Amino acid sequence: MKTRLFISLLIILLTACSAATPTPLAIPPTETATLTPVPTGTPTPTATPVRTPPALPASFGTDHLNPLDTPHAYIPDTCQYLRDKWSSANSAPGTVVMVIMFHSIASEDITDYNQITQGNFSILMDDLHEQGFQAINTQQLADFLYHNAKIPPRSVLLVVDDRHYAEYFNSYFRPYYDQWGWPVVNSWINLDDSIGAAALPDNVALENEGWVDHQSHGFVHNIPMSNSSPDDYLKGELLGSMEAMQQNFGKTPIAIIWPGGGFGVRPVQAARQYGYQLGFTINPRGPLMFNWVPLSDATDPMRPSYLPEGPVNDPLMVLPRYWAPDADRHIDTVRLIGKEAAAYAEQVKATELEYYDIVCSPAYGPMP
Repeated sequence: MKTRLFISLLIILLTACSAATPTPLAIPPTETATLTPVPTGTPTPTATPVRTPPALPASFGTDHLNPLDTPHAYIPDTCQYLRDKWSSANSAPGTVVMVIMFHSIASEDITDYNQITQGNFSILMDDLHEQGFQAINTQQLADFLYHNAKIPPRSVLLVVDDRHYAEYFNSYFRPYYDQWGWPVVNSWINLDDSIGAAALPDNVALENEGWVDHQSHGFVHNIPMSNSSPDDYLKGELLGSMEAMQQNFGKTPIAIIWPGGGFGVRPVQAARQYGYQLGFTINPRGPLMFNWVPLSDATDPMRPSYLPEGPVNDPLMVLPRYWAPDADRHIDTVRLIGKEAAAYAEQVKATELEYYDIVCSPAYGPMP
């Protein structure tokens, strides 16, 4: 009886468990997320690096000058100077000019300290040629000094003082013109006296041939110009001689060969006013290079007769000249100065070109 009851209860319990099986939970579908695009911003440009120009190197110096004779620059625009210096169309750095002053040439024994004998004159001319020098005229020199125009790497300007007859030039200088094409400068005194009247026609003919280059040596000439000269005298010596040459030679001189070596601030300013581009002293300071003129800023006790040119503050109007009697012994010095200047220029070339590229090229354009 008890067994039958137990079995009945077990059947009822199993039936209840089967009916109570839970229904699975409904899981709502997951929504797919929609991505909202983020706008791309404007790219930030890469900053152009600022280039710092290098410091410019010092100008060329040399031990071959007298201690009181120092190089003076005259081009204030650094960019223009560098452009003219390094343009491939112009003279190479180290191009040098030796200016030589001939006062008179004696056939035999000299009677004055500024004379040179005919034999020594021939030696000087041959030595110049053997050392690679070539003669130029005054306009070539002006173009070189102002713009670094191309001239022979070793150039010489031959300047004869105190107007001479054509016979003088034909006897001494024409052979070198015929052989090497060398011109010569005649420092012409424009006073209309008996000497001028006699020498003028043949000198005009030489000028027209193209190898004797006449430049002004004043009008009266025998009274050197100075700061104390009256205005009328300066005008006569400078403008008067210019007008006389325009009338007699059909040319306007560009150089004043200062009579007696006298000059000053007022004479130089007057010469500039009347249109002169160059002036020559009698002071043998050294050779010339582009933007490089050796001058003295103070009186030299060892050479008191040579007026200091620095205070004039216009190097192109007080250019130095060697004297013919001792010019030969300076040829090697001039050659060495040019060689040293060329070597120094190569050392500083990269720096100067970098400076030009950074500072100058935006306004002056690329280096030619």
